Amino acid sequence: MEAARPSRTALRVAMRRAAHQLYDAEPLVLNDPFAVPILGREYLPEIERTQFKRNKPHSVSLRAHMVVRSRYAEDLLAQAVARGVTQYVLLGAGLDTFAHRNPYPQLHVFEVDHPATQQWKRDLLVANNIAVPASLTYVPVDFEHQQLAAQLAAAGFDTTRPAFFAGLGVVPYLTSAAFRSTLSLIAASPEGSGVVMDYGQPRSALPFLEQLAHDSLSARVQLAGEPFQLFFTPSEMAAELSDFRDPEDLGAPQLNQRYLASRKDNLKLMGSAGRIVSAWV
Repeated sequence: MEAARPSRTALRVAMRRAAHQLYDAEPLVLNDPFAVPILGREYLPEIERTQFKRNKPHSVSLRAHMVVRSRYAEDLLAQAVARGVTQYVLLGAGLDTFAHRNPYPQLHVFEVDHPATQQWKRDLLVANNIAVPASLTYVPVDFEHQQLAAQLAAAGFDTTRPAFFAGLGVVPYLTSAAFRSTLSLIAASPEGSGVVMDYGQPRSALPFLEQLAHDSLSARVQLAGEPFQLFFTPSEMAAELSDFRDPEDLGAPQLNQRYLASRKDNLKLMGSAGRIVSAWV
């Protein structure tokens, strides 16, 4: 992303999480009372336009992916905390609000993101009168030019204790070198640590109509200055995670069954491009 600008894709993700609170049927997949307030009045008109897109399958599927991946990550985090994990690292945190909803008194949250995006988030919190909890630490990192380990250490992250890492909406924007460096850091964490990420399959692995959707989305993020760079097939991702144990790699059918079955609305994941994977140290 461009150094002086906050992430436009982070804004789009946040607006979809907010729209889920306002326009999707109960029970919500991700109950987030901060999703709307963090955006304030500035972005409310754009969020409100979502109600007119509820019959557009591609738009609904994108929103479903955003909320399901956060719900899945937070479900796994709950398992990690139950096993004694006390550190949660959100890579590419964007406007994520978990730290403000954190139900675990012993859990410290480290939000890692590009400095421009992080400052934008902090400005939104101030503007909308949302307090920063004492259990949250901001870690500004430019993944392509700074070492994540060094920045985390400077922020007080304890490498001798297990941690849970989430990289939601991050992998496609990284270079191979940055991705593998980050994965190596997580793999070197103490036993009991874990990771969850979503990723996209390469265009060549998709059926024709999904290739067209891929091209459209790629063009939009390119125009936003945040081009896609990195894709994996499930077998390629499994190879990347060979140093981890108990991997779980889920596509739309499994995620729909787990989180979106028997809903009263049309919220569901479509296609085969987007996947979510988790693994443990």
